[in-house]
Amino acid sequence: MKRLWRRASLMQRLAFVALVPTLVTASLLVAILTHYQLITLRGMGQNTADAVATQAASITAGPLHDMQRRELIRIAQSIANLPHVARVQIRAANGEILADRRGHSEAHPQESLTVVRDVLDSDQPQAAPLGSVMIDVSVGEAIAAQHASLRVALLTLVTSLLIAAVIAWQAASWISAPLRRLVHAVHELGRGDHPVAVHVTDQTEIGELQHGFNSAAAALFDMHRGMAQEIEQATLELARKNAALEAASVTKARFLASASHDLRQPLYALTLFSSALAVDEHDPVRLDRIAHIQECVEALDHLFSELLDLSRLETGAMQIEISEFPIDTVFEEVSRNFRMIAEQQDLRLIVRTTPLWVRSDRTMLARILNNLVSNALRYTQEGGVLVGARRRLDGTVRIDVWDTGSGIAPEHRERVFDEFYRVDSPAGTEHSGGQHHGLGLGLATVQRLAELLDTRVLLKSHAGRGSVFSFHVSEVPARQTRARQIDAPLLDVSGMRVLVIDDEPAILSGIRYLLRSWGCDVATAEDRSQALEAAEGWPEQPDIVISDLHLRDGKSGLDALAALDHYYMRDGMPPFPRLLITGETRSDRLREIKAARIPVLYKPVSPEQLREAMMAVWTSSHHVA
Repeated sequence: MKRLWRRASLMQRLAFVALVPTLVTASLLVAILTHYQLITLRGMGQNTADAVATQAASITAGPLHDMQRRELIRIAQSIANLPHVARVQIRAANGEILADRRGHSEAHPQESLTVVRDVLDSDQPQAAPLGSVMIDVSVGEAIAAQHASLRVALLTLVTSLLIAAVIAWQAASWISAPLRRLVHAVHELGRGDHPVAVHVTDQTEIGELQHGFNSAAAALFDMHRGMAQEIEQATLELARKNAALEAASVTKARFLASASHDLRQPLYALTLFSSALAVDEHDPVRLDRIAHIQECVEALDHLFSELLDLSRLETGAMQIEISEFPIDTVFEEVSRNFRMIAEQQDLRLIVRTTPLWVRSDRTMLARILNNLVSNALRYTQEGGVLVGARRRLDGTVRIDVWDTGSGIAPEHRERVFDEFYRVDSPAGTEHSGGQHHGLGLGLATVQRLAELLDTRVLLKSHAGRGSVFSFHVSEVPARQTRARQIDAPLLDVSGMRVLVIDDEPAILSGIRYLLRSWGCDVATAEDRSQALEAAEGWPEQPDIVISDLHLRDGKSGLDALAALDHYYMRDGMPPFPRLLITGETRSDRLREIKAARIPVLYKPVSPEQLREAMMAVWTSSHHVA
């Protein structure tokens, strides 16, 4: 009932309120009048029965005293012919029925009244009754008449209610019309595109409400118009600031990419020279100095790697290459990269083997794990770091990096993934041996790489008890693969004929010195023409050509490699192995390298990376041949 009332309109409610009292009053009147009429009819029937019975007892006294049956029957017949008499029965004192006659009126037991009178001797009133007279009087006709009257009353009631309903509905409509107009005006006011006012109908409370609404609507429209103008101005200002921010972001990304490329050039040369200095050096003092130089170079390399990763992410240079591979191949790489660093800090690095395979970008996954493990070792003083993987019920694999370090306080956990945000190590938790603060870009890079892989790195940490970083990758069924075996002799590059193309004399000098220390036959060139001159000086094509991507005067190393291809194809020689080295981060140039299908290394390149890449390219080329 409550629900129906809440859903009813104002007109329906007013009509209901107006109609219900009329309905209740009329119904009560009909019920009361019918009740009293029925009582009256039954009273009249009872009086009639009493009068007939009294008269019958009087006139049957003589015949009953003399037991004149015929006279009694005649009397009974004459009484039965009276109106409303249904039956007459005369009995003797012993109960014998002396006369029994039915009248013309038929009656059901519920529609008749029965009266019994004793017949007394008029001469001896105190003597025993001579008999009795029973009279049945029918009230059916009276009840039928009462029913007919009731039907007329009900018909009149229904007609009156219909008339009352129409009047109530019209009244409700008239009363609610101003309110309905107010409701419509409120909806119009909500749109706020034009001023709204209602017509004042009278001077009652409704009129005051209409006056108040018009005043409020005018004020609201003025306020809305003022706010719309302010919002429009704020939107234009916000758009301008967003454009400025976007331009600043693009400028920052270009600056980072350019600075990273330019700064990596001397850093690459420094890497080559510091590595070459250690060759054939046996003086402990000099070796210690060279080791310190290499530590500084590694620290600079780490800082530039963070800048390079950030600039490549912001310029969209990192392209996703999805493949299916065993997680253990990435875990082995992480173990090789950091086991020695962990041992130098008296820490344990545990990488649990797993048979699980995943579908992801292997390079990005390795970069995420390398950054997480490096970060964990940096803030761990005792204990160690654990790397593991666990299958989940949702078809993914959760990869965890646990550490027993200083942990991350709650106030820092929301911001550790922001760019350039660093959490200072607590006192006593700093490590030497190559560990450094960094720029606060490691975790920011990790989170962006994870977003490219459609996942997210989650953090759980307890201050003073360590942290765990977790993320999910899609699991795929494992496949059988051949185990790779890399023997030490495979990394022997002595005797290789290597042509190096780079426009930086310092880099050419450093790489020439390093390659010659490995036993390679080295020729160098600064551009395409010098590369062709070096090729003419060799009777056979080189075993491998190493070229920088950017050469002087805006020339590309790809053009130099193409010229060498054309030169050797004249003699029918097969394509030579090649390797590109660059500090480029722009996506358009990297797509060009990818389209050329040339292996690439990003500056600065460590001697170990260079040696492994040279052997991998040379071995792959000979296997294809």
